[in-house]
Amino acid sequence: MGQAQTFDQMHDTGLPPNPAFSQHSEGIRVGRELLKATKPFAVESVAKSWWHVGSTFTLLVAALIGAGLAPWWPVRLVLSLCAALLLVRAFITYHDYMHRAILHDSRVAQWLFRVYSAFALTPPRSWSKSHNYHHGHVGKISAASVLQYRIQRHPLVVLFGYITIFGYSICLEPLLRNPARHWDSALALLVHGALITLLWVFGGFDMVFFVMLLPMAIASALGSYLFFAQHSFKRMHIISPEAWTFYRAALESSSYMRLNKIMQWFTGNIGYHHIHHLNVRIPFYRLPEAMVAIPELQSPVTTTLMPRDIISCFKSSLWDEDQQRMVSYREASKQA
Repeated sequence: MGQAQTFDQMHDTGLPPNPAFSQHSEGIRVGRELLKATKPFAVESVAKSWWHVGSTFTLLVAALIGAGLAPWWPVRLVLSLCAALLLVRAFITYHDYMHRAILHDSRVAQWLFRVYSAFALTPPRSWSKSHNYHHGHVGKISAASVLQYRIQRHPLVVLFGYITIFGYSICLEPLLRNPARHWDSALALLVHGALITLLWVFGGFDMVFFVMLLPMAIASALGSYLFFAQHSFKRMHIISPEAWTFYRAALESSSYMRLNKIMQWFTGNIGYHHIHHLNVRIPFYRLPEAMVAIPELQSPVTTTLMPRDIISCFKSSLWDEDQQRMVSYREASKQA
């Protein structure tokens, strides 16, 4: 995700994309100058980082315990849904830790996030490899086969991300490809399966459903969609190899997702995705601060979680080099 295929690729013409260079107004900082402007925000407050991490994981554990032990199923359902949203926020803290944006020298944080990574099916080795690849290739033409590309972007793959993305793509596939290197994927699958088994043995299916299956399914679907939508939208720009830079990919191939304050908190400001791709060392809690302070970051392409925007994101499937815009499979087939 974060890459696209051209209309020509889908029809096997083999034509290379033409270079596309942006025009910038005089006085507007771009490239290294813009990155330099973000560096003051790429400094964490260790106390603030621990407050965000500690409060998030405390609330998450409390919600999971409540979902498992509450006497009435409506209460268990509400707590399970809260746990799902808190899992998304916990993932953002893990994500920032892996980017060395927060707590990277803390041994306590290291062990906390190792435990979390096993619970949430995000083993560090495969996650780091795939995520670093993502940052280095967003906004480029995908080299995947047509079938693989269409499967990866199918709404059902995103909806069932618990199995398709976190279970298979992040854990099982790397493990099967290189067991010696991705032993932590085996550990994550083993720990995750053991937790489900223990909950089933001591609490029955209801316990497994409210504590593991439901929150993980919802968190995985939401997390998968957030990742998908921030690099697959109507006004996304695919950049030719000659013109591609990290800076252009951040501003032209990454969106700003406009969310209400509650969802902004639960998603750990991941909506400020264009800023994150510009400088991965900015802690998630400083992303809004950076956007307010830097005028060049204040006019991004935006998307939301409204149904019309979700539909638009899934329809934005192929890059039309002639029109210089994303098009749907149906639009592409009409031009064939």
